[in-house]
Amino acid sequence: MSPDKMVRMANQIAVFFSTQPDVDAADRVAAHLADYWDPRMRAQLHAHVDAGGEGLDPLVIAADARLRADQTAD
Repeated sequence: MSPDKMVRMANQIAVFFSTQPDVDAADRVAAHLADYWDPRMRAQLHAHVDAGGEGLDPLVIAADARLRADQTAD
């Protein structure tokens, strides 16, 4: 997928969960990415964050860190 599309999709997820009351939005974004994005998409997100995360909502960057922590815990 193009990097622009990936950034747009990830940011849309972050916007949605940032509006939900009484939730840890970063956890919810991470859970959504783990449940609905295939491993290639998550790998692309990790690589984009590693390259500086240009254009990503800070919530997506926090969710990416949680995804990585969950992956190493498994």
